[in-house]
Amino acid sequence: MASIRKEIHIDVPPAQVWDALRDVGALHTRLVPGFVTDTRMEDNTRVVTFGNGVVAREEIVGIDEQRRRLAWAIIDPPFRHYSGVAWVEPDINGGSHFVWTADVLPDLLADEVESMMTAGIEVIKKTQEAAHAADSRRFGG
Repeated sequence: MASIRKEIHIDVPPAQVWDALRDVGALHTRLVPGFVTDTRMEDNTRVVTFGNGVVAREEIVGIDEQRRRLAWAIIDPPFRHYSGVAWVEPDINGGSHFVWTADVLPDLLADEVESMMTAGIEVIKKTQEAAHAADSRRFGG
């Protein structure tokens, strides 16, 4: 099984990043706009349409408010197994430390998943920092 881990510093307070991450039905507007073009909830399953046209059905496994941690599983082919987890914590230098991991089977999908995660985490950083800057301008902070 391939295990992939991505980490990035986001110059935004953890509470703001967590607020966007935990809003599981708003990936396309709050966390990764453009990278994800649509998100639709069907009970506890989020149907995600990526910018490249790929559609994935993600079962939300858990939202841990205390740890600011979200876990999900992709429940359809081509995966035999996909377990994703993302969390945000305070960075020792200020702002947030964002971590995203995925365990994937079959292994031959690992390169594609890693490429998508690399692009996605960059969009998360850009989106969150832009939203924070806009809020700061709007509220004079």
